[in-house]
Amino acid sequence: MVTGGCRCGAIRYEAGGDISHHALCHCSDCQMGSGAPMVAWIAFKSDKFRVTKGETVTYNGTGKSLRQFCGTCGTPLFFFNEDFLPGIVDIQTVTLDDPDAFAPQAHVQVAERRKWMETVGDLPEFERFPGE
Repeated sequence: MVTGGCRCGAIRYEAGGDISHHALCHCSDCQMGSGAPMVAWIAFKSDKFRVTKGETVTYNGTGKSLRQFCGTCGTPLFFFNEDFLPGIVDIQTVTLDDPDAFAPQAHVQVAERRKWMETVGDLPEFERFPGE
């Protein structure tokens, strides 16, 4: 069983069973929904998932894709698309109580990846901000 929630704690959830997939998604819908160039999603069967505290807000931007988030702090949480991923809930990995417990297994939707992401690994790295 995994547990997690939003940044402010208004939403809590749990999910169990086998992981259906765990991937870094580069699609433009995920980019716009998160404000980031990619999103890590870990998926479980919908019937093994439940929100244990609070109520999410749902955004339906395409008619079939439902994105749920916290209406208080805005944390993106869940994705449902019964046509594309029947019986699956995608959970944003960073919202898990232990987001390092599972490593993603693939990059998906790379056709929409930001061009500059192809060389992002070549950039200098700093443990905090440069000069600190």
